[in-house]
Amino acid sequence: MIKILEALANPHRLQIIALLKGRRIHVSQLAREAKISRPLLYMHLKRLEAAKLVSSKMELSGDGKAMNYYELTPFALHLNPESIAEAVKTLTIKKPGGTTGEKEDK
Repeated sequence: MIKILEALANPHRLQIIALLKGRRIHVSQLAREAKISRPLLYMHLKRLEAAKLVSSKMELSGDGKAMNYYELTPFALHLNPESIAEAVKTLTIKKPGGTTGEKEDK
């Protein structure tokens, strides 16, 4: 769940999810609609794919050109204190100065 929450914590990624709702879009069209560069879009799509919120499929056009399409993966996120408490167990929280807060061997 932490990967999903991290992925959703960015306004560009939320916009991408909204643009993909109910349709499959070629990456160039998605970049135009999101009004961001393709390299930036790919960075955000990578985070969304890692969280299993979107999927991609490479297809060949009639002229043999590789076309990359993205679509949403069906998902539902249910938050409550119990699910958050379970997710927190997987975190490594860094303290100021870069330490993790876990016991360190001396």
